[in-house]
Amino acid sequence: MKTIGLIGGLSWQSSLDYYRIINQQVAERLGGQHSAVCAMYSLDLDPILIYRDLDEWSKNTAIMVDAVRRVEAAGADFTLICSNTMHKTYEEIQAQVQKPILHIAEVLAEEILRRGYSKVGLLGTRFTLNDEFYKKRLKERHGIEVIVPDKEDDIQFVHDVIYNELDYAVIKPESRKRYLRITEEMYESGAEAVILGCTEIQMLIQQEHTYVPLLDTTFLHCMAAVNIALGEN
Repeated sequence: MKTIGLIGGLSWQSSLDYYRIINQQVAERLGGQHSAVCAMYSLDLDPILIYRDLDEWSKNTAIMVDAVRRVEAAGADFTLICSNTMHKTYEEIQAQVQKPILHIAEVLAEEILRRGYSKVGLLGTRFTLNDEFYKKRLKERHGIEVIVPDKEDDIQFVHDVIYNELDYAVIKPESRKRYLRITEEMYESGAEAVILGCTEIQMLIQQEHTYVPLLDTTFLHCMAAVNIALGEN
């Protein structure tokens, strides 16, 4: 079994889900008391958010490079950054470390194409929604068209719920209701499915809440990691 590196704390709430899902999947596939061999380095999120808001992404890149090097030193054969937004500087991070980093959008693209979709909606932080690093990768590498909520106040609402509620493990029914309305509007606008493009969103909405097909990036990232760790790719 290969050793999985996990960069957590982005937030720690979703990092719990990464650890749980990965270990559950290993146990289901191997049986007995098997669990994943992994090394997690959990970051302090607050300074990362400050650098993000100051648009000092080079400082966050340096933090991420140091974190990945730490899990590599602990024996990781490959690494997952447990966040969608922090893939903004993926290329710069990957260039400065030794082992592969499993890009969350590449895992997502594989599932989108497997399902036969070509146009999807995206929920996430305003950085993921407004910047091109995520949408452009899906479009240019895989031919997948990505749409986002068409109202700026909806984009800001999605962002604010992530950082002011979900990062504190606060689940509000009224927030779920608006998220579902935004999700369904993208579906009615032509999206064949909607990406839960922040690792915390799956805490708020799941497939049981809506008729719209959902793409849970947290779950897909974990599944791909287990496939690699067990040599099932």
